[in-house]
Amino acid sequence: MAFHVEGLVAIIVFYLAILAVGIWAAWKTKNTGNEGDRSEAIIVGGRDIGLLVGGFTMTATWVGGGYINGTAEAVYVPGYGLAWAQAPIGYSLSLVLGGLFFAKPMRSKGYVTMLDPFQQLYGKRMGGLLFIPALMGEMFWAAAIFSALGATISVIIDINVNISVIISALIATMYTLVGGLYSVAYTDVVQLFCIFLGLWISVPFAMSHPAVTDIGLTAVERVYQAPWLGTVNPLDIYTWLDNFLLLTLGGIPWQAYFQRVLSSSSATYAQVLSFLAAFGCLVMALPAVLIGAIGASTAWNETEYGVPDPVTKKEADMILPIVLQYLCPVYISFFGLGAVSAAVMSSADSSILSASSMFARNIYQLSFRQNASDREIVWVMRITVFLFGASATAMALLASSVYGLWYLSSDLVYIIIFPQLLCVLFIKGTNTYGAIAGYLFGLVLRITGGEPYLYLQPLIYYPGCYPDENNVYVQRFPFKTLAMLTSFVTNIIVSYLAKYLFESGTLPPKLDFLDAVVARYSREHMDKATLVKSDNIVLNELAPVNPRHSLTLSSTFTNKEAFNYVDSSPELSNTEDN
Repeated sequence: MAFHVEGLVAIIVFYLAILAVGIWAAWKTKNTGNEGDRSEAIIVGGRDIGLLVGGFTMTATWVGGGYINGTAEAVYVPGYGLAWAQAPIGYSLSLVLGGLFFAKPMRSKGYVTMLDPFQQLYGKRMGGLLFIPALMGEMFWAAAIFSALGATISVIIDINVNISVIISALIATMYTLVGGLYSVAYTDVVQLFCIFLGLWISVPFAMSHPAVTDIGLTAVERVYQAPWLGTVNPLDIYTWLDNFLLLTLGGIPWQAYFQRVLSSSSATYAQVLSFLAAFGCLVMALPAVLIGAIGASTAWNETEYGVPDPVTKKEADMILPIVLQYLCPVYISFFGLGAVSAAVMSSADSSILSASSMFARNIYQLSFRQNASDREIVWVMRITVFLFGASATAMALLASSVYGLWYLSSDLVYIIIFPQLLCVLFIKGTNTYGAIAGYLFGLVLRITGGEPYLYLQPLIYYPGCYPDENNVYVQRFPFKTLAMLTSFVTNIIVSYLAKYLFESGTLPPKLDFLDAVVARYSREHMDKATLVKSDNIVLNELAPVNPRHSLTLSSTFTNKEAFNYVDSSPELSNTEDN
């Protein structure tokens, strides 16, 4: 394949435009946030993100390179088809459920990151444990889509994969570094427009290629391969349901989502943004579905691609750039390439910012440096944006199974963080003992179920498992959902059991080493309750026992509604009466 100067110029122009928008957004909002609140402004954008920009940025967070390429691949691959392209429906339902049940309580309580309620209720130890799967999910997701972008660009303009990955990562990291959420949000508007325009321009040209058969015919009849509508084998129905629940419920507890929720100007706006993004995800999936259908309807021996077809060459995961390259005019394929690179950066920048936000606030500030100045937190965020961006780039270049690692880490988000989020928001009375037990049970059940992408053999063979072509056993049983439900139930049971054992006197107070039960009735808890009601400083669960007023620590929460539950808590009321 020849080197395409035009394609390289198009990509450079697009990248420079995105960088310019990001820097402009950072300059436009450089004075946003009061003195001492700059770090919070970077994380949640001053909580003044409007419906238009908010809807675009929340949609662009999900509509990434994996979403576009993966949907086209699922529709194209024989034996799977549209029936297995679960991401559009799954993520849209995830956003609807998030808007209905999670956006309002999180936004109305004024949290800054997704981990805030965990640290508030369970303490810094549990917050640190939950940071691990959250970080893994964000980092491996960013690495996976950087890897996909490098392969896509190399297919169309024939440049070195490593160079394209490094340049793309540098651009995304640079504007995230200077502008935080504002830069990410405003560039998302441009990127989403490019995705929509670039892919929709490509579809008519690809569909009208002489080698492409009517996709309406190939949807139901076998022409070059099995119909692209696809079917779900009765033996695979439980696997299908397991994966669908993972996308739908596991798509909720991500910092990238809650960062948009918490940046909204009100709880109602947060809900509306979720619903708008759900609709946006469905609309943005349509061209990817059509491109996958076009790939399944093409006689590849009649194109410059030749034989064998992409499935035989094991290039099915690259069907979208292959369609752009071989079924569209050159100048149109470059538009499509811009769309794919936009999709990648719109997700990668969100993941990098999410990971740095959680680290700077929930690990550095609340766990180790409660009295750190706002300027210090801002610099920690900038450093970690660079470090996490570099780490994701290194994994994209060096790891041979980035997608396998991302699948495993996204499973952990579903199995560990989602049930913990349910408990912390909706189940009264859970405590740190239950949270740790649920965490460990879920982790063990997931790891022992194996992971074919990592060639990890299972230790527990559930009914229906079978060996694949690599002799690695694949589970048909919905063990991921089983692990999630086990984690949820374990949290509740162990929490109430610990509460009963300590309060009944069966276990002495000195054994409450996590201060999760007995401490509710101690002077220490009274001191914390006093901190909550102070007008000058708000609750910091991780601060020293004796209350003190800091002139440098920015408020842990900014919305006083966050503490309404304290006034209505019977435990605290009894404590204060005593």
